[in-house]
Amino acid sequence: MGQTIQIEKAISLKEKPDVSTVKFGTVFTDYMFTSDYTPEHGWEEPAIVPYKNLEISPAANGIHYGQSVFEGLKAYKNGDDILLFRPDENFKRLNTSLERLAMPQINEETSLNALYELIKLERDWVPDGPGQSLYIRPFIFADEAFLGVRSARTYKYNIILSPVAGYYGGQLDPTSIYVEDDYVRAVRGGVGAIKCAGNYAASILAQQKAAELGYEQVLWLDGVEQKYVEEVGSMNIFFVRNNELITPKLNGSILSGITRKSLIQLAEYKGYTVKEEKILLDDLRDGLQDGSISEIFGSGTAAVISPVGRMNVHGEDYIVNNNQVGPVAEDLYNHYTGIQYGTLEDPFGWIVKL
Repeated sequence: MGQTIQIEKAISLKEKPDVSTVKFGTVFTDYMFTSDYTPEHGWEEPAIVPYKNLEISPAANGIHYGQSVFEGLKAYKNGDDILLFRPDENFKRLNTSLERLAMPQINEETSLNALYELIKLERDWVPDGPGQSLYIRPFIFADEAFLGVRSARTYKYNIILSPVAGYYGGQLDPTSIYVEDDYVRAVRGGVGAIKCAGNYAASILAQQKAAELGYEQVLWLDGVEQKYVEEVGSMNIFFVRNNELITPKLNGSILSGITRKSLIQLAEYKGYTVKEEKILLDDLRDGLQDGSISEIFGSGTAAVISPVGRMNVHGEDYIVNNNQVGPVAEDLYNHYTGIQYGTLEDPFGWIVKL
């Protein structure tokens, strides 16, 4: 992909919505980034163009064999400044996903510059309401028209933008989770540690099952023995046990979440003891029974922190912290989002200001 990005101006611009009424991922900005890959020229013709539908062949490899990866990050408004939170980490992880699916690597520096140019052009779309942000979705998929099972020869790379309201409307709200006993999310050596489309497709049936039973999220166990805790929904998971912060150790099937990584660093900076270890579901259940587990929360881009107030283990409900937001979750959430929105000092150099 070359350094020069062509910009095609839109004939007319869309009316900006009331972001507080927008459902996640339903409204998109005026422009998007695009680039195509061929083996002869690599990533070429990078451009920012008016948002539009893509034209692909019904035989496109990505539709049939799932060569499709993506990322998710956000832009925040602070006065006249637009802030991005660790965007370099997202493009590093995008390359990790591409490598695992035998897809061509991107130039991370060039991709960051392309994103910066796109955000600068769309800066009026970054909302400034409480908890609001501009969601950023880079994605790459195979578009070669070929039905043979092999790595494709041609690919499309796009970045689209969508204004989003605060996940909780400005306040944390405990959720409920159901331990999934039948289906598994991933196994070591598979694709559970990357952000590919198939991971999320495989989770939908279990999510529907949990919803029918009255729970909002699924707690995934390991894919071999189904006795170790791995993730919750599409998030990493944390526990407060005897005043220590515990999270499952990365094992090749757990996504290396950027929020997870950053929360660990922030928690240690604030003086918390943080441990990464294999967590038996039985030990978790025992901890809920004897009170040594005092908080549970998920972590991810969308919510940052999602506290858990109720968990179902093998058909039995356990209430966590009286179904209230715990002090550790609230402390980390407030500090983390304060850094993201520029209201608190960033001692780590995470923020990119545009």
